Amino acid sequence: MMNTTTMIRLLALSGVLALGACGEKPQDMTGGGVKQDNAPYQGVGNSQYAQAGWKVGDKSSWEQQLKARAQYGQNDYTRMGAKP
Repeated sequence: MMNTTTMIRLLALSGVLALGACGEKPQDMTGGGVKQDNAPYQGVGNSQYAQAGWKVGDKSSWEQQLKARAQYGQNDYTRMGAKP
């Protein structure tokens, strides 16, 4: 069996380890590694995945592509040929 001194030391060590896990480092936005996003119509620089008819940096063509996508790609009535 363990003697009392060893038992107290083990309990103290486990308590210190348990309380040490409760610490939290502050998370602030002043780290300097914050990246500012560009406007969505600026694109990502890789035109391989761009929709045909959309020109990188052209806001009006971006808006036209969004309207077309909402009307024909996400509207179940027009996509399935059903009438409302």
